This record gives sequence, C-alpha cells and structure tokens, in this order.
Amino acid sequence: MNYPILETERLILKPTQPEDASFLLALLNSPKWLEHIGNRNVTTEAEAEQYIQVRMLPQLERLGYSNNTVTLKETGAKMGVCGIYHREGVEGVDIGFAFLPDFEKKGYAYESATILIHTAFTQYGITQLNAMTTHTNIESQKLLEKLGFQYVENIFIPNDEEELRRYELKKEMQ
Repeated sequence: MNYPILETERLILKPTQPEDASFLLALLNSPKWLEHIGNRNVTTEAEAEQYIQVRMLPQLERLGYSNNTVTLKETGAKMGVCGIYHREGVEGVDIGFAFLPDFEKKGYAYESATILIHTAFTQYGITQLNAMTTHTNIESQKLLEKLGFQYVENIFIPNDEEELRRYELKKEMQ
C-alpha cells in the first residue's frame, strides 16, 4: 500500500521503515527520550529494526498512519519522529514527537506536528487528537499549547507507572 509522504518547506515526513533502524536506535537512546518518554530497551540496530517491525508497521498497515521519520529536505538528515499513535488500552489516538539533540529548538517539531495535525483532520478522518507528556517535560507542554492543544487531565496509560498530562485538540467543525 502507498502511504502518504508529507512535506513542508523544510521537512519530509515519511512512515518509519526498517531501513531507519540505525537512526531510531540513536533517537530511542538519546537523553531526552530516556528522560521523558522512557527506556525501550533497544540497544542494537537489529533490535531497533525489530521495534519498527513489531511496534510501528502493524499500526501503519491497519490504520494508514503511524510513526514518521522526519528528514531535513536540504541535507537528507534523519532528525526526529512525529507520528499519530493508537495505544492499546487508551481511547482515541495521540500525536507524539521527538528529535535528536542537534535538531532541537529549531522549529522542526512544530513544523512537523502542524502538517501532521492538518493531515489527521483532513485525510485520516480523525476529529480529536490527544497528546501526553510527563509533568517535567515543560518544552513539550509549551509546544503542545502553541499547537492549540489544551490540558485536560492527568492520566496513567496501561503498563506505565508514571502519571502523564493529557492534552487534546479537536477538529474545528465548519
């Protein structure tokens, strides 16, 4: 099946594939990922490829959207991820993003999330997006608010002991 590749002025977002394993390995083990998202216990490129095969591709095949690798158009550098996720035991879908340290604070997360939100509401038939972040991830909270998300409640997601802040953004009905 052909899945959409999204483009902005500076970025390309394409569904994460097994060939993105070395990049994903670096991202999953970056300091902010470990601090704010959690250790996925992925320590080799083979484990990263398996993570993509088991955790990302089935949702992509089932729903038509999942995790996207964000690439800088100018250089082709893989710099982050931005995706829409359906989590077992959690109602609705949520948007998430993370970038390697060298690509933070340059507007890439905002730019990639903006195009993905637009696509979710106009092409995927989604009418509400959630976003979840740790209490300590102030940068993500500020970005979510800049994107138009509003804080709703504190929640626990299945198989996670940490309380998270849940935000939501609803499609504006014309």
